[in-house]
Amino acid sequence: FCATWKLVDSENFDEYMKALGVGFATRQVGNVTKPTVIISKEGDKVVVKTQSTFKNTEISFKLGEEFDEATADDRNCKSTVSLDGDKLAHVQKWDGK
Repeated sequence: FCATWKLVDSENFDEYMKALGVGFATRQVGNVTKPTVIISKEGDKVVVKTQSTFKNTEISFKLGEEFDEATADDRNCKSTVSLDGDKLAHVQKWDGK
């Protein structure tokens, strides 16, 4: 999974952002943004860099271990990323959700 990825298409992203409580203006930008995601490994950690015209973010974590994350839409959450077959599964928890 270590590679550079470019978003080509997304489905139901606006509905997903609404469910998260993301404001209208941020959703409008999010709906047209096509980020580049760079996934790499540094020792025992995975590093995910997301680059776009809207915002650049970077997270670093050990697979299966909870960590603090500040999201692109400014939520602070507890996240866990695990490897599920050939997919990365990213679970975020915040405000009891």
